[in-house]
Amino acid sequence: MIDQSRRDAIAAKVVGRTRELDLVLAAVSAGRDILLEGPPGTGKSTLLRAITANWGVPFVLVEGNAELTAARLVGHHNPARVLKEDYSADNFVAGPLLEAMQGGGFLYIEEFNRAPEDTVNVLLAAMAERQIAVPRVGLITAKDTFRVVASMNPYDSVGTARISDSVYDRWCRLAVGYQDAAEEEAIVATRTGCTDDRLVADAVAITRATRGHKELRRGSSVRGAIDLTAIASELTGLATGTDAEEAHRNRVLDAALLALSARISLDEASDRTPEDVIRDIWERHFF
Repeated sequence: MIDQSRRDAIAAKVVGRTRELDLVLAAVSAGRDILLEGPPGTGKSTLLRAITANWGVPFVLVEGNAELTAARLVGHHNPARVLKEDYSADNFVAGPLLEAMQGGGFLYIEEFNRAPEDTVNVLLAAMAERQIAVPRVGLITAKDTFRVVASMNPYDSVGTARISDSVYDRWCRLAVGYQDAAEEEAIVATRTGCTDDRLVADAVAITRATRGHKELRRGSSVRGAIDLTAIASELTGLATGTDAEEAHRNRVLDAALLALSARISLDEASDRTPEDVIRDIWERHFF
């Protein structure tokens, strides 16, 4: 059973995400590994860092990509020492998987569906047995708090591989979507320290509008609103306009063009530029 006081202490470090926190905490407390599916910028790693900090265990972050080989995940022998001393357990350099197992921490793999198949197989073996046999080192047994948590973006298919049913069968799975506007405004205000409520609300509204625009294949996460707010705050007093209202609108536009243009992806059928779409969203918001 989850300790309520510890749960509340973890929740104090996370903006919103009450349901997701309870479910993830229940899964890892029950000794289960979990797969988080959702777009980037939805607070997945923030939530996990809050849990590991409260538990006092390591948070080991690994980015899933074609270069994440099984050897890089498990570890390797130091080549220079091998030449001098031959292979031994002392000259083995632990990789992130062994680091998490030996420290009883969370191994967090971002973009899990970009990792090579042989790497995934090594990972699944460690999950099933809580042990891994390393040549010339021996059998490594994980501490009780060791967990494997992975994330993947189901909306991005570039450079990814299909996840097999046998892999899904090893995980608990939680779909994580975007938070509501009020929670995103709280996140932006917390991350930027901005006390201009109107600016924060405008930044969040424009950023959220990118997610449903008909000419965009991918909209921006809340990180776009954070950067938009931070940049617009720095432009205070520099933006041009005949009055304060026009100056506000102009600095929001400039900040939006800078903060969002790289974070959105146009639909293949669109013949417009990212800047055109951002201007369109800005006009709809203000006028």
